[in-house]
Amino acid sequence: MQNPKNLDSLDHYDYTLPERLIASRPKEERTDARLLVVERSSGTISHCHVRDLPNFLRPNDCLVLNNTKVTPARLRGVRTLTGGAWEGLFLEPVDVREFGEDDAHFKKFDTRFGRWRLLGSTRGKLMPGENITLHDRYARPYLRLLLEKKVRSDGSWIAIPLLDGEPTGDSCWEILEQVGSVPIPPYIRKGNADEQDKENYQTVYAEEPGAVAAPTAGLHFTNDLLQRIEQRGVQKVFVTLHVGIGTFRPISVENLNEHHMHREWAILTPESSEALRRCRADGGRIVAVGTTSVRVLESASANFQPYSGYTELFIRPPYQFHAVDALMTNFHLPKSSLLVLTRTFGGDDLIQRAYREAIEREYRFYSYGDAMIIF
Repeated sequence: MQNPKNLDSLDHYDYTLPERLIASRPKEERTDARLLVVERSSGTISHCHVRDLPNFLRPNDCLVLNNTKVTPARLRGVRTLTGGAWEGLFLEPVDVREFGEDDAHFKKFDTRFGRWRLLGSTRGKLMPGENITLHDRYARPYLRLLLEKKVRSDGSWIAIPLLDGEPTGDSCWEILEQVGSVPIPPYIRKGNADEQDKENYQTVYAEEPGAVAAPTAGLHFTNDLLQRIEQRGVQKVFVTLHVGIGTFRPISVENLNEHHMHREWAILTPESSEALRRCRADGGRIVAVGTTSVRVLESASANFQPYSGYTELFIRPPYQFHAVDALMTNFHLPKSSLLVLTRTFGGDDLIQRAYREAIEREYRFYSYGDAMIIF
């Protein structure tokens, strides 16, 4: 029997994956991805395809989908002063009150204009007051970013987008469509996105802009598959969690008790809340698509009260789930919070066995890879 104390050790969530099993592209037809089916009650593992998913769902079940939309958050530009190359990643729009309205840095411009929080890298040291010239998709200078303030806790920057020296007043989402590219993870073609990724790295039901990474379990769905699922009497329920850069980062501490979970903005609307309560009352199951949907549902109360705010919920043993009956998810990076969540939900020994079997049968792993569903 596994010593429970080992469940707190990061090394316990390590495994070896042959590099050839990391998917660099999705299947041409999304539903052709393989689906490993895990039955926790019996300990059985079977092998199907995503197109077979309706066969495992029942009338009155609720399929919970994260409708966040990936923003073109990858940025490239030059330091206006030196001409040196700069690369960055837009993280989120900023409410200046979060960092203190009395800070002198925030008195330069009217606070109604949007600020961005972003990461950036360049040769040399960046200083507050520097400008970065961003280029559009045609490599033309488009606007400048004024680096206003560095956030000490995580090394990110607060910046103001400027046109002709003045705040643009435009929505960050509108600007990013002009200057940004798809932020695919570094393990996919070293992070070099192309035109195909604009469609491939977005769910067909994406609606609410704000994510810098895709809720990858949802990438397997097509409108046809969703229609077939509805025809079985299964209801679609949408939640929102804007996936942040911290989601896919490996945990950096050796003991899970010392890990501080990144925060992400989550929304469970009153309409979705009511639908979930009806599902439970009618004897249906809550089937979460993706660990991001799980985090929204588990951050809300046991009876699915509406929720809006940041969540820092870190799901790890001995967490007891109260909102989710089944989980569809991709295969995750070693030593990641996503893997810890999945093994907590499915049972540590059983999910370890499922991963071993997936590797033996050469399933495709990570964001563009195959999926598993745990009942």
